[in-house]
Order: sequence, then C-alpha cells, then structure tokens
Amino acid sequence: MSLAERHEMMTGQDATWEGGMGSVGDYIALLKPRVMSLVIFTAFVGMMLAPGQLHPVLAGVGLLCIAIGAGASGALNMWYDADIDRIMSRTKKRPIPAGKITPDEALVFGLTLSLGSVLTLGLVVNWFTGAFLAFTILFYVVIYTMWLKRSTPQNIVIGGAAGAFPPIIGWAAVTGNVSLESLILFLIIFMWTPPHFWALALFKSGDYRAAGIPMMPVVAGESSTRTQILAYAVILAPIVVSPYLLGFAGPVYGGVSSALSAVFVALAFNVWRKREGDAARKAAIRLFSYSILYLFLIFALLLGENLLTRMV
Repeated sequence: MSLAERHEMMTGQDATWEGGMGSVGDYIALLKPRVMSLVIFTAFVGMMLAPGQLHPVLAGVGLLCIAIGAGASGALNMWYDADIDRIMSRTKKRPIPAGKITPDEALVFGLTLSLGSVLTLGLVVNWFTGAFLAFTILFYVVIYTMWLKRSTPQNIVIGGAAGAFPPIIGWAAVTGNVSLESLILFLIIFMWTPPHFWALALFKSGDYRAAGIPMMPVVAGESSTRTQILAYAVILAPIVVSPYLLGFAGPVYGGVSSALSAVFVALAFNVWRKREGDAARKAAIRLFSYSILYLFLIFALLLGENLLTRMV
C-alpha cells in the first residue's frame, strides 16, 4: 500500500500529491537543515576532542557524509510521516504535504543519500564509522519514526539516541572506536532531548493530539510532563559538568557549564511551577528556546577550550 493510500485509509481524505514540482529548496527542506546543522556541529566537536589526528580532507569528507546521512534520515522521516505532517500546523507546509514532492520521490532521494553517505564514509574514513552511521539512520527511520513515535510516550526518550550519536560518529572517525569521553557527549544530548522536545510538546499538544501521536503531554497529561521535564533537567546538569569532573575539559568549561545548567534547571522549574494560562505557555516556550542555545553553548565551550589548549 502506498503512503497516499495509507493516509486516505486513516483519515478518509483524498491524499494526492502533484509531484515533479519540487525545487532545489524543497529538496533541501527534506533534509531538515536546522537539525542537520546541529548534527554537523556536534560531530565536529566529537572529531576535535578525539585523541589522534585525521587529515583535514578526510575530516571534511567525513563531516559531509555525516551531514548527508542526517539529511537522508530527515527525508525518510518526512516520507513516512507525510500523513501526520498534513495534520500538524508546524509541519503541513513541508514539501510532501504541500504537494511539491511525492512520497516516492522523497523515498528514493532518502535511500540514495543514505547508501551514498554510508559507503563513502566507510571507504574514505573507516568502516566502523560507516557502519555506525548506517545504524544511526536505521535507528532514526525504523526504530523511532516507524515504531516508537506512534506507539509510546517514551518515543522521544528512546528515539533521542539517534540525535545523540553524531559526536560518537565524529569521535570514531578519528579513533576507529568508542570511548568513555564520546559516551559522555552522547549522554549530554540524550538526556537533553526529552526536556527539549517535551517543552515543545506542551505548547503544541493540540497538534500531536490531532495527529494521534502519543507525546507525553497527550498521554500522561501536562502535570506529569512538567514533573518529568524538571527531573530530566536536574539529572542532566551533573552530566553536562562531567567532562570537567572526568578531566577532559578544563575549569572554564566547568564553571560556565555549571552556570548554564543552573539556568536550564531554573527554567525547567518555572515550567513545573507555572501550570495554567498564558504564563504556562510562555514558560514552556522560554525553556524550549533556551534549550537550543544551551546545547550549542555547551558543545561550543568544549570545542573552544580544546582549540585554546592546542594553541597553548
């Protein structure tokens, strides 16, 4: 059964796509460029923090393959989720529900990029890294998109691993293996993901409810979600500081990351405290917006301190 037929069966609506009208910009949109930029950055930090060296050309090719692999995952995610993307206000203008690209075109595009990025990364860098990228794409598309997203409120908790793998892939590109340090980088993103997405889900819960997606606020209620956001924020704080505690980041990182984490916990507490009306919505939006800056600054600190250490 095609995706269009599946959508028609689920919603009783005519699900047709014009196809063949997609511009370069539409295909770029399929790659989820904002997500891709975060993947590139965290993978680059993983490369830079890893012991050893990788030729700049190989590092560039490796980052490009990781970026393309992430984009391929986004395209395949949009291919599978086109039926619910048409329902949700924040996604209904994506290329497939907007009728600019057909599901089949997106599928071929995503599969081609997946295969090309994995094979190139394996041939040019090393096969362990290529296999890890393949596993990441598979995890995001099959485990998260096709299974967890529509079946459990823990979708973001487990599925968030896919977004946390890039620094490990970057590390493995240099070393050919995984270490404690790279796992800490993974844990930072992994534990950051639930409060980040649940903050979004709090003020977009109507979208998820309409699309039948069992996000935490829809299934467990907003009160439980707010409590879990705060709990994850409290657990995340020492994990973020742990690179300093474990000795692979310096005192500047230790101090600044502690301050940034304190702000994150305070905003999460504000979400937990303000439960009604416009104040509750603003608190969730504030946490969601800060969470993006927070993760970027944490990895920028790790990168900047590492570069300064090398220069000295």
